[in-house]
Amino acid sequence: MRKAVLSSRGFTLMELLVVVAIIGILAAIAIPQYAQYRQRSFDAHALSDLRNAATAEEGYYYVTEVYLSCANAACTAGLPGFDKSDSVTIEMTADNSGGSPSFTGLASSPSGSRSYSYDSAGGGIQF
Repeated sequence: MRKAVLSSRGFTLMELLVVVAIIGILAAIAIPQYAQYRQRSFDAHALSDLRNAATAEEGYYYVTEVYLSCANAACTAGLPGFDKSDSVTIEMTADNSGGSPSFTGLASSPSGSRSYSYDSAGGGIQF
């Protein structure tokens, strides 16, 4: 007596549907998390650039005894050692009048969710 040997090759339609459903659920969870991760990354670039610009402002003041007002590419060209990230907009505003010169700065990224400000008279980054 010979037994019939059933050979099963490939996947059934039900198995494929289950796999597709699992991949869909994982994608629904992962895509929003990735978007938030990117947003936080752009915000971190803006904060880092603002801190670096403030340090460069202090270096500029040390040499010239005045602070520099600038925005974006002008800051990169005018502030010593400052290199702005491509995705960040930055603006530094100097107040050289009076006996105590100071400066303020604003930085943000269009792809981020926050704006950051710096006030040299107020003690640094303002949250």
